[in-house]
Amino acid sequence: MTDSRSITTLFVPGLRDHVADHWQTLMAERIPGSRTVEPLTENKLSRKARVAALDEALAGIEGDVLLVAHSAGVLTTVFWDWAPTRPIAGALLVAPADVESAMPEGYPTMDEIVGGGWLPIPRWPLSFPATVVASRNDPLAEYSRTEALAGAWGARLHDAGDVGHLNPAAGFGDWPEGFRLWEEMLLELG
Repeated sequence: MTDSRSITTLFVPGLRDHVADHWQTLMAERIPGSRTVEPLTENKLSRKARVAALDEALAGIEGDVLLVAHSAGVLTTVFWDWAPTRPIAGALLVAPADVESAMPEGYPTMDEIVGGGWLPIPRWPLSFPATVVASRNDPLAEYSRTEALAGAWGARLHDAGDVGHLNPAAGFGDWPEGFRLWEEMLLELG
């Protein structure tokens, strides 16, 4: 059993990196000692570069880690777990982007996704306990596709209702339910 007081929370942002009014940024400010994977300055659409950045962030943390990932950050986490370099206590995986389907305007094109190495989305059981948060009206992933990914990953599914992509464009900012889910995971791990 893990001592929840010794768990470091590491935030894994999506392709938009650090957005001041994003729930991840706001949550990180509330959690003492939490860390965030540093944004890339080049190769921003490279899966390999994002996985390497996550691995580098993890290498700088001693003790247990709880990952909190959003959108493409979820995919980064799952790809990292292909060849994990250390154990992870658990993960809260929020609104994974379905990059196997065409994205809305303003998001990467299918050619950019393929060129970045994001396909196919891994479908194997994760090496750590996880909760996948799914939205019923996410423009970047149909609920049924997210539900299927959660099943393939061996993760618990949390139906968040009609919350869009759980980003500032969908009205999230502060996301109290996310903080509650994080607290529940800490208690389960402790």
